[in-house]
Amino acid sequence: MVAGEMYFANDKILIEERLRAKKLLHKINVTEYVMNSNSRNILRELLPNAHKRLYIEPPFHCDYGYNIHLGEQVYFNVNCVILDATMVKIGSNVFFGPNVQIYTASHPLNFKERQKYSIAKPITIGNECWIGGNTVICPGVTIGNGVTIGAGSVVTKDIPDNSIAVGNPAKVIRELNK
Repeated sequence: MVAGEMYFANDKILIEERLRAKKLLHKINVTEYVMNSNSRNILRELLPNAHKRLYIEPPFHCDYGYNIHLGEQVYFNVNCVILDATMVKIGSNVFFGPNVQIYTASHPLNFKERQKYSIAKPITIGNECWIGGNTVICPGVTIGNGVTIGAGSVVTKDIPDNSIAVGNPAKVIRELNK
């Protein structure tokens, strides 16, 4: 799965690992529902590869948590989703608007393969980025440093450093001053 090869999503171990994450997410999203010392402890367990300077507005959702690598001062607004079947690497000083969805998971196009297997491709988001609300980031995408993604965009291809991209599919509309 993490290597980008086809995998069986209903493998017993993967089901157990997703259940573990769901139990931690329930604590954050229902029991605590605000950022406090309890929720920060839960986040450290859920997201062991995240910098301690992280802020998440619940609700938040992910598959496993341990495949999410976060730099310093990352902010997720409400209702963000990360399907982290493989690595999601997010730099420092990155802001996510509400309802941003990050998908590493995908499925084969052949329906016979799709009935049995899934596939995942890593996603990388650089430093100093702002991802507007209701954006969808598709499997295998790299977003460079200093990028702004406009609200409602669907990012299907790599976005270069210091640019603004908008639309469905997201297209670079201009370069930003460095």
